[in-house]
Amino acid sequence: MSANGELPAKTRLLQAAAGLLAASAGGPISTRQITQAAGVTAPTLYHHFGDKEGLFDAVIAEGFRAYVAGERDFAPSGRPMEDIRRMWDNHVHFGLANPELYLVMFGNIRPESRPSVIADAEALMEELLNKAAVIGHLNVPPREAARSILAATVGVTLMLISERAAERNLELSAMTRDAMVLAVSTDKAKASGAESSGESSVVVAAIALNAALQSSESDQLSSSELKLFLEWLHRISTSTNN
Repeated sequence: MSANGELPAKTRLLQAAAGLLAASAGGPISTRQITQAAGVTAPTLYHHFGDKEGLFDAVIAEGFRAYVAGERDFAPSGRPMEDIRRMWDNHVHFGLANPELYLVMFGNIRPESRPSVIADAEALMEELLNKAAVIGHLNVPPREAARSILAATVGVTLMLISERAAERNLELSAMTRDAMVLAVSTDKAKASGAESSGESSVVVAAIALNAALQSSESDQLSSSELKLFLEWLHRISTSTNN
């Protein structure tokens, strides 16, 4: 903070831009609106961020750093699917604690325009799900599981943000979380009391081997052989296993 107790100009600009973006509903935001909200002049914005778009990029980057810190702020339990549940809860809590920033990061989506923050968030989820796949806990490939779980997480978080704080029912989050984890995990058959079929067992094994090879530095196969082998495993792991 400055000597008079006010936030630094750079911080005020970031906060003003985040608030205006969240309230814009996709509409245009002028440099003048930002500088007035932050209580600074246009040259101050240019000094810190180059231009308005540079400021917007900084808002999203700052938000993603805070998001990643929350997603990684726990020691792995050794049970990847439990860690996925904890990652889900961290995501929802981040959104509810930072609603304006969350709406900038995950809510301002334009048709056929995939923000990099979504891809990066999926990569974080996929990293953890890959560990679950290696030990045979997934019945779908990690990438598909990551996309499904993140889509549900974002949807739940946006719904909760839209509700009055006093009326939010966090059981909605817990119920959706557990349903999604069950849907992508090999616990689904156990929960229904059914035995795994031979075909589904092959799919789970292929997913596990694919994940293990993807995360290893195997020198047993040439690069072309490994690429072909991974393609075969991918075909098996994405086959229908009803």
